[in-house]
Amino acid sequence: MRIIILILIVSLLANGLFCQTGGDNVYEFLNLVSSGRVTALGGANVSLAGNDLNMSYHNPALLSAEMDKALALSYANYFAGINYGLVMYSESLGKYGNLAGGLTYLNYGSFTEADPTGMITGSFKAAEYALSLIYARLIDSSFSVGANFKPVLSQLERYSSFGFAIDVGGTWQNKKKNFMAGIVLKNIGVQLTTYAGEPHQKLPFEIQAGISHKLVHAPLRLSLTLRNLQTFDLSQYRESGDGNDKPGNAGFSNNLLKHIVPGLEIIPHKNFYISAGYNMRRRLELNTGSSGSAAGLTWGFGINTSLLDIEFGRAVYHVAGASTNISLILRMNHIYKNNRPD
Repeated sequence: MRIIILILIVSLLANGLFCQTGGDNVYEFLNLVSSGRVTALGGANVSLAGNDLNMSYHNPALLSAEMDKALALSYANYFAGINYGLVMYSESLGKYGNLAGGLTYLNYGSFTEADPTGMITGSFKAAEYALSLIYARLIDSSFSVGANFKPVLSQLERYSSFGFAIDVGGTWQNKKKNFMAGIVLKNIGVQLTTYAGEPHQKLPFEIQAGISHKLVHAPLRLSLTLRNLQTFDLSQYRESGDGNDKPGNAGFSNNLLKHIVPGLEIIPHKNFYISAGYNMRRRLELNTGSSGSAAGLTWGFGINTSLLDIEFGRAVYHVAGASTNISLILRMNHIYKNNRPD
């Protein structure tokens, strides 16, 4: 109950302070999903506890001692030759908490360069990077808090921009009932330098909150994540009648659904699970109206061992394409132990 009240209070306060959503901010790549598991669960989750180091990137409060000496590697094949990934390593500091560091990158690929007359003059590249320094600790047996400090560098041809963002999160869990709730304030920060002297832009601030519950007598884990709690109206445009689209409200039910991301994991064995999710905002905004369109649907699976976890996630964005995310989590302390000579 206390975590629900906290979520409501923070959401109401932030609604008056931050109203931006995707499309009008700088460093939008910070919102990309760097986890095969989270990709399969609809693209958002802040409440899955365990030893999955990737989850600490989505909510720093999920970083725990169970992730000690874990190395996470994630790669996503996006669209139009774009790819991105994450590498992260964690260490437990005992009673002083837990620490993790990593790097997120987005590679836009190579582009043809031309002068104003259309003459080809060569090629150029574009990429963006964000470091991660995550710290988390337990407040008591139920509550945990964490923060992720993220310096950001964006390099687009000869233009560059630098800034930083901070994620702040908290979790509450009831281990007896296999229940966890989480909340995170993402991308609180500032653009320090702009690309070409233009005005500074806002970062893609977002509040996410969610719950996860594993059923006691069934091999199922249910998740529900709420996105963009800082603002209710997520509609971008409405028909104006004069041929020009203008910002507007798409209706209560439509906007409500855009905040909701449900997820399901089927766990037939402790070393294997199948995941599925539904990103309702993606469905409502990218659905072509075709009866065969699967926009918004996500699925995947995971294989867990004492040495290595493999996560696969597939997300359908449009009838024309989907993205794939693959993650590996290596438990370096177990690997070193097994390779140590007798």
